[in-house]
Amino acid sequence: MINKYKIYLISFLIIGILAVNIAIFASAHGEEDFAQAEEIIKQKISCSNLSEEQLEILGEYYMEQMHPGELHEQMDEMMGGEGSASLKQIHVSMGKAFYCGEHDAMSTGMMSMMMGRGMMGYGGMGSGMMQNYRYNNLWALTWVMALLIVMLIVILIYLIIKNKK
Repeated sequence: MINKYKIYLISFLIIGILAVNIAIFASAHGEEDFAQAEEIIKQKISCSNLSEEQLEILGEYYMEQMHPGELHEQMDEMMGGEGSASLKQIHVSMGKAFYCGEHDAMSTGMMSMMMGRGMMGYGGMGSGMMQNYRYNNLWALTWVMALLIVMLIVILIYLIIKNKK
């Protein structure tokens, strides 16, 4: 019986460690990019000396300042999702607009969405272009992990109570 407890405990610990590693990896990547953006801003590097990748990082940084955390992730998903060409272009345009002052870099439709009026002018996050599509793959994975952890805890408590009787 003790071996079963060890197996359950080890399984629980492995799942917990994996969840923590995923969270650390996801946040470390963003922090590294934001540190780079802050350094560019601090050094006041000329726009003509910036690469498209640096402009993208700046755009993402400014977007995070306007719409922090989960809201930023939702907007990224609405604009094509992580790694998409459309999201990259939006971030580059934001970098040009906010850092370089090229206000014609951002279209009116993109600005209205950024300011909370939705892609189709309806208003609020989630309405408009993607209706209420708010969950990305990482969010779904988080819920699956949470469900597995809760199930393991319930099973572990059940086994402990059963063996005490």
